[in-house]
Amino acid sequence: MAVVNIHLRRLPVPVSAVGALVDSLADEDDALWPVHCWPAMRFDRPLEAGAVGGHGPVRYTVEHYVPGRWVRFRFTGPRGFEGFHEFTVHPTSDGTDLIHLLAMNARGRARLTWPLAYRWMHDALLEDCLDRAEHALTGSVSHPARWTRRVRLLRWIAERTMDRTSNHLGAPGQ
Repeated sequence: MAVVNIHLRRLPVPVSAVGALVDSLADEDDALWPVHCWPAMRFDRPLEAGAVGGHGPVRYTVEHYVPGRWVRFRFTGPRGFEGFHEFTVHPTSDGTDLIHLLAMNARGRARLTWPLAYRWMHDALLEDCLDRAEHALTGSVSHPARWTRRVRLLRWIAERTMDRTSNHLGAPGQ
């Protein structure tokens, strides 16, 4: 099953400001990833091509990295996620677009787990991520994301089935 999933936020700030957020991914002062309510993005070394890590049960390797502009992560898990996800920074006439693209083929069990669970969690996490970016760069969020009942239920299930020490989902919320 082919999956293409895009999240975009237009931000009224220069490319350099948005690029700095992308460059902070997985470091001590990560200003983009919503670590307050989702598993932290972590790697075996600083953000660079070849770094290995992920967030929660989702594993990947940094395949490409152009500081301030683009980072692509190649999935290595869960089984059946064959593809990548990436953040790109694009200048516009009135600011900058921050885009997250997930492109993969879901194979085997992932043909069920993606549409039933991962998709909903992914969408909520990315909207929280883009809210965090907007707040960091403008001081407010024009249309804050809210978790659906489905997302709250999936998080409740995940919190009870995952190893709480390495995959804790963070504070319940929103």
